[in-house]
Amino acid sequence: MSDEASPFGGLAKRLPLLIILVVAAVGAFTLRDHLSFQALADNREMLIAFRDANYLLTVLVFISAYVVIVAFSLPGATIATLTGGFLFSTFPGALFNVTAATIGATAIFLAARMGFGERLERKLDASEGAIKSIKDGIDSNQWSMLFLIRLVPAVPFFVANLLPSFLGVPLRRFVISTFVGIIPGAVVYTSVGAGLGEVFARGETPNLGIIFEPQILLPILGLCALAALPIVIKAIRGKAF
Repeated sequence: MSDEASPFGGLAKRLPLLIILVVAAVGAFTLRDHLSFQALADNREMLIAFRDANYLLTVLVFISAYVVIVAFSLPGATIATLTGGFLFSTFPGALFNVTAATIGATAIFLAARMGFGERLERKLDASEGAIKSIKDGIDSNQWSMLFLIRLVPAVPFFVANLLPSFLGVPLRRFVISTFVGIIPGAVVYTSVGAGLGEVFARGETPNLGIIFEPQILLPILGLCALAALPIVIKAIRGKAF
């Protein structure tokens, strides 16, 4: 009996994803108040003092914490991004944010691929009709599809991590598209975080809806259109022939 056919082998493969789901569920109820804007505001002076005294250690702890937040889909990813800007300014804060988010996303991707992705991919490859056509269409436009789900603000980050794992996307392609695709949004929120000192001084809260304002959203939608262009060209060529 193969490891996949064995119930224990199947459970072992699904265990990392199951752990992520359990921790995510528990964290959603227990960490919401601890990973919040108010928590950042209350601890800002301590964080700044620790950063000034231990810059490299702060960077390592911050990236590690951000990876855990993303890998286990804990609440507070947006607050973590703001914190990166608050502690390290727009740059290198954006670089730290993108790196940590990519590592955390890759952890979810690998866990999902190990648990369910390989089996689901085989079923999709063996399917026929509309499902097979959709799978083949995605396979022929993987780069464009991967960049689109990262660039479109409406696609939840967790969904964008899981979907590629079920469609047989190569790890290298997933990592590259994630790192590059989340840069625009990460830079926007990191820059908001970099200005939190003034926000705190005024006793206000940051405008987290800034990414949907025209001067920010329109360039991102332009990047989405650029990412979708190869898909459109292939579709036009396919109809032409």
